[in-house]
Amino acid sequence: QREAFCNSKQSLLSASSYVALVVLRTGKSSSILPSCTLRRQFHLNGMHKSGDVILGGLFEVHYTSIFPELTFTSEPSEHICQGFDPPGFRHAMTMAFAIEEINKNPTLLPNVTLGYSLYDNCATLVIGFSAALSLASGQEEQFLPQEKCSGGPPVLGIVGDSFSTFSIATSDVIGLFRLPIVSYFATCSCLSDRRRFPSFFRTIPSDTFQVHAMIQILKRFGWMWAGLLVSDDDYGLHVAQSFQSELTQSGLGCLAYTEILPWGDNPSELRRIVEGMKKSTARVVIVFGHQINMIQLMEEVVKQNVTGLQWMASEAWASAAVLQTPRLMPYLGGTLGIAIRRGDILGLRDFLLSTQPGNSSNNQNTMLRQFWEHTFQCRFAPPPADWLEAGGALCSGEEDLESAQTEFLDVSNLRPEYNIYKAVYALAHALDDMLQCQPGRGPFSGHSCASLQKLEAWQLMYYLDKVNFTIPFGDQVSFDENGDALPIYDIMNWLWLPDGGVQVLNVGVVKKTASGGEELILNEEKIFWNFNNNQPPRSVCSETCNPGTRMARKKGQPVCCFDCVPCSEGKISNKTNSVECFSCPEDFWSSPHRDHCILKTTEFLSYQEPLGVCLTTASLLGTCICAAVLGIFTYHRSTPVVRANNSELSFLILVSLKLCFLCSLLFIGRPRLWTCQLRHAVFGISFVLCVSCILVKTMVVLAVFKASKPGGGAYLKWFGAVQQRGTVFALTCVQAAICTVWIVSASPMPHKNTQYHNDKIVYECVVGSTVGFAVLLGYIGLLAIISFLLAFLGRNLPDNFNEAKFITFSMLIFCAVWVAFVPAYINSPGKYADAVEVFAILASSFGLLMALFGPKCYVILLRPERNTKKAIMSRGTAKC
Repeated sequence: QREAFCNSKQSLLSASSYVALVVLRTGKSSSILPSCTLRRQFHLNGMHKSGDVILGGLFEVHYTSIFPELTFTSEPSEHICQGFDPPGFRHAMTMAFAIEEINKNPTLLPNVTLGYSLYDNCATLVIGFSAALSLASGQEEQFLPQEKCSGGPPVLGIVGDSFSTFSIATSDVIGLFRLPIVSYFATCSCLSDRRRFPSFFRTIPSDTFQVHAMIQILKRFGWMWAGLLVSDDDYGLHVAQSFQSELTQSGLGCLAYTEILPWGDNPSELRRIVEGMKKSTARVVIVFGHQINMIQLMEEVVKQNVTGLQWMASEAWASAAVLQTPRLMPYLGGTLGIAIRRGDILGLRDFLLSTQPGNSSNNQNTMLRQFWEHTFQCRFAPPPADWLEAGGALCSGEEDLESAQTEFLDVSNLRPEYNIYKAVYALAHALDDMLQCQPGRGPFSGHSCASLQKLEAWQLMYYLDKVNFTIPFGDQVSFDENGDALPIYDIMNWLWLPDGGVQVLNVGVVKKTASGGEELILNEEKIFWNFNNNQPPRSVCSETCNPGTRMARKKGQPVCCFDCVPCSEGKISNKTNSVECFSCPEDFWSSPHRDHCILKTTEFLSYQEPLGVCLTTASLLGTCICAAVLGIFTYHRSTPVVRANNSELSFLILVSLKLCFLCSLLFIGRPRLWTCQLRHAVFGISFVLCVSCILVKTMVVLAVFKASKPGGGAYLKWFGAVQQRGTVFALTCVQAAICTVWIVSASPMPHKNTQYHNDKIVYECVVGSTVGFAVLLGYIGLLAIISFLLAFLGRNLPDNFNEAKFITFSMLIFCAVWVAFVPAYINSPGKYADAVEVFAILASSFGLLMALFGPKCYVILLRPERNTKKAIMSRGTAKC
């Protein structure tokens, strides 16, 4: 017993020696038969009724008790219970009423009469444990083992205890004998451990569900910052551990502080706790404690005048009338509490009114006599010696209970009583199911059934596991695999009335859904808030981070304390209190407020923008000028200026320059695959055609000059019309081959570039092969340089062959433009690279057009007198 006893609480250590001392039975020899005798009798407050089957009960009828100091050498003295609790006695009488009701029920246990043995635990662990042992082993002074070993236990089941710690201690020992214990008020989640507590059942939900219900309420009102106060026992300590774990895993909030409420008189510790509550920014205080804990705590709260708090009550004090006083309402008004399911028990008040103790001094019903003395402030005979001297009255047992002012008769808010009622009926239905067993179809070995004469406790536990019924109030009663009842709680609100009174309202319910989750139904319009605006308070460590920001936890503080950091560019958060910012997709960028992604603006050399308009205009202007010059030359094709030095090449140059002007349009507009592939090919071939024509012209000029000298006629045979066309065609075909190889091997492609600007998509053509692009430009440059060198060599020819001067000047402009193009192109991003290339094309084209055809057009249009063979020849002769 001591070994199991010490598992529950350190306070059991001092009690275990006493219990072990008084409950062990000692075998004594007899001349006839051996027998067992109690070493010492427990003296407990109780109430008993005989029957075929006895059910036990453990209730808190007194608030506390006084114990003498225990030693290992002295005989233990009797305890004294103090502080009679009328609601606790009502709990005991509810069990008596349920048993009487079952005995009158013809369909439930029709041939069995139930009796009861009810004990007062005096809110003291050792007394409650002693009472449980008395129920399990009986209180007979002496018995013969041969007679008793074949019978059933003294009680078949125990309803109780009300405290989790008491239930743990009791179940650790009683559970060894598989005696069913059905608690109506012990909520510790640890009691769901079926391996440790195989015979423990309860009609009240476990603290695990209560914790989930509390967290659901916190979530509903956005209370992410709360304080937690728990009692210093298994009930409170297990709740603290479970609550912190569940709250952290849910991510719905965190605790500003966790404090353990002391037992007994400890004002310094209470003062420290309340001072911490006063300093904390948490406006919500959750208390898992007992009535006595709250009474002591509220004395200090009133003393320090700590107002402005929203209290949340566990089921242990959510309906405590002792706290619902005008003095405490300025502090506790608006309290939200998790309360045991309320039920209506018809006929209970009439049964309570019929309570009569009689006038005998029967020690079997001491609880009833103590209730009567407390209610009517009298004493039964024989009274204490000083009672009559002090003017005290004697009890007759015939006093009018209905006229008494007592909480005992208040049946308007039956919550623990409802659980007691269900617990008694659960045991009765289990016993009834067991007695309905048909021989040969039983669940035990050999398909046997249990009998009332040889009943063992574990057999009743088998049926209790499977019990399932509906009570008259409409609630279903059954137990899960852990012995827990179907979880359901009422949500209570303490309404502070204008006259100073208090009304406890039922404002909702929380229950387990079919899917296993929790469903919170709350009527917020009915809730009274003890604040100026009658609105729920805000209780957060840090204000909500709006969309566009993320939470950055403050170092060394709980996760609920954080700073709101704006998302960086390109990232967004579209929810409040986002833990991180998310990057936008590739084609999107963050909005100015960083709360959503917007499509990136696109950038390319467009026909709509001013730069594109200017370049397009220049391109079309150059094309028109080429067309005009071509028209002039066509019209004056028979004149000497046009016919000089192969007019066919002049027409080819004009056509190629026209293509050069038009190819620049391929660089404007959104890049497509075909434009990317054509732009450089058309550009390269057009310029090679133009430059090759100029190169051939230059070579012809030099050949004609050489041929004009004696013995130079052989030069001209290499520069006939066919050779000129063939040379131009061959040189152009080389460029065409370069472009073909480039496009086939590494074709230029349209590309969305996001490297230049984060918030823009730059559409551009990637060249595909840098080598191909370099070879294309290099080939044009090579032809241009050769043309320039040859023209430079022939710059001093006679005036009638002075076209070499214009070619020299045009090639100088061409080379200067494209030499400047290379660094400018490399250092220009995006559309500006295209603009630079277009500008280079246009500049070089205009340079060639003006340098080659400007002077000739001037002569043709403005100086027609010089556009004659005679004039040209005379100028040439004069020069010679």
